[in-house]
Amino acid sequence: MSGLSVSSFAQPQSLEQSLKHFFGYDSFRPGQREIIEQALQRRDLLIVMPTGGGKSLCFQLPALLKPGITVVVSPLIALMQDQVIALEDNGIAATFLNSTLLPEELRSREAAILKGKIKLVYVAPERLLGERFLSFLDLVKTQVGISAFAIDEAHCVSEWGHDFRPEYRQLKQLRHRYPQIPMMALTATATPRVREDIIEQLALNQPLIHIASFLRPNLYYEVLPKHTHSFKQLLKIIQQAGGSGIIYCLTRKRVEYLAFKLREKGIACLPYHGGLPDEERRENQIRFIRDDVEVMVATVAFGMGINKPDVRFVVHYDLSRTLESYYQEAGRAGRDNDPAKCILFWSGSDIKTIEYLIAQKPQPDEQRMSRHQLRHMIDYAESTECRNRIILGYFGEKFPGNCGQCDNCREIKPIEDWTIEAMKFLSCVARCKERYGMSYIIDILRGSKSQKIFARGHDKLSTYGIGKDHTVDEWKSLGRSLIHQGLLDRTTDGYGILKLNACSWEVMQRQRRVEIVIAQKRNLDIQTRSLAAEVEMLFDHLRQLRKTIADEQLIPPYMVFPDSTLRAMAQQRPVTLEAFLEISGVGNHKLSRYGERFVNAIRNYCEEQGLSGGLTSP
Repeated sequence: MSGLSVSSFAQPQSLEQSLKHFFGYDSFRPGQREIIEQALQRRDLLIVMPTGGGKSLCFQLPALLKPGITVVVSPLIALMQDQVIALEDNGIAATFLNSTLLPEELRSREAAILKGKIKLVYVAPERLLGERFLSFLDLVKTQVGISAFAIDEAHCVSEWGHDFRPEYRQLKQLRHRYPQIPMMALTATATPRVREDIIEQLALNQPLIHIASFLRPNLYYEVLPKHTHSFKQLLKIIQQAGGSGIIYCLTRKRVEYLAFKLREKGIACLPYHGGLPDEERRENQIRFIRDDVEVMVATVAFGMGINKPDVRFVVHYDLSRTLESYYQEAGRAGRDNDPAKCILFWSGSDIKTIEYLIAQKPQPDEQRMSRHQLRHMIDYAESTECRNRIILGYFGEKFPGNCGQCDNCREIKPIEDWTIEAMKFLSCVARCKERYGMSYIIDILRGSKSQKIFARGHDKLSTYGIGKDHTVDEWKSLGRSLIHQGLLDRTTDGYGILKLNACSWEVMQRQRRVEIVIAQKRNLDIQTRSLAAEVEMLFDHLRQLRKTIADEQLIPPYMVFPDSTLRAMAQQRPVTLEAFLEISGVGNHKLSRYGERFVNAIRNYCEEQGLSGGLTSP
């Protein structure tokens, strides 16, 4: 629990100087500065920022610049421990209070908090809302002061989110007990409905709502059909990636089988799922984070709180249950903003497996919502539209497409004018009075003999049977494309009812053309970025030094320095401490802690290889 005490904070004059001093970075990422300024004004905030966008800094830096402590609510022990270790490695006084602590450790940490030696306290919602801890917080508020509450993974508040946790619903008690203390809610994924729910459930007071773009331009998205050769494709992905990766599977059985097969092929990998003993799961996670193995094969039980920035690929070997969870899981790749791959394998059998799991849910409403979410996921997997357009549209963000970072946009595919078919489709929605979902509309268009259609008299509609010349899949492709292009709406209440909008009527009145992409066979030609040979060699040399230092301190390598900082060292080759401090990611604390070893390593390497040193002075 070493670090800077409250009295240690000689605050630099500007926010940029504070950023460099405490965290080593020269500039803020988009949106961070505005959020931090508002946090310093003691305003409630709702921050929706994708993985890798820098959410944690939005509450960590204000915590260091305001008197009192910031209480951070975190859902997982691994998540809070990881962040505290990273903060301590930057010389920042932080601690966590959870069930892993012995009674004497708990008392020691509480005493340090009351003496004003701590700036950030991480705690789980269950402990936070216990009467003993709330009484302790009252004492903290009186003796030290509480500057803010930060609710991390705030989507857990909402029943409409992909990871609802009932205990998060009770966090409204904080607002009732401490009405004057500002609250910041943060999440990487939240649809418009989830955002409304977060504000209501936490009783946020006229919050500043910051919604960063969900576009992650460094991530490449691809969907591949699952067949007998998929394992060979998976091996190729791992071999091409040249770094850490996560492979997600739907079942524990699949995890064990795939991990076994990969080890047979010489891949250093470990399994992770709920059926393993707690100690084995914890050990496997630590070995992955510390780069002892390169691949983790896991169920979705693995991932939240894994703050490993240098994951180069995330493969879903089975279809994900929801698009929201897929986006968050895939987003664990490339948190350092370097290129990374997100690959989804899927087949029709995956749908049956997920539908079976949905059927086990006790409440009909839960089943209905889960099927609605699965429908979005299938739309994503089968679509020929820009994948970023689909993902961003799901979260309420308009994106024109042509991202250049997905299989659908990288491949040249024919585009056809389907305006007439779109008019038929939308006209059928209108004649059915906007009361049904996509499958029912397609049944009418194709002249289905379904008893429901006859009972409702829909076989008498002028649109009945006018779409027999196209297959069900072709009509589904058109329907999805209309939704993704904003030419048709679909309700988010779990029923997926199709609704017309102003653009729909423009299509029906021949004021707007509709073009759709025709699917073609995809390949696995994924582009990657490489460093110049000499830079890459020094980069690898510095990675080895980082691993040695990390093992000495029993911390993950990325907590010493992230890959982006090592890459900057390899490119700029600083050979003095003054020049080393100029590297992005090197702050004053890490300069004093690691500077000599890294500068010496760079200097010696340059001499051995006959290279000139780069930066020598500021």
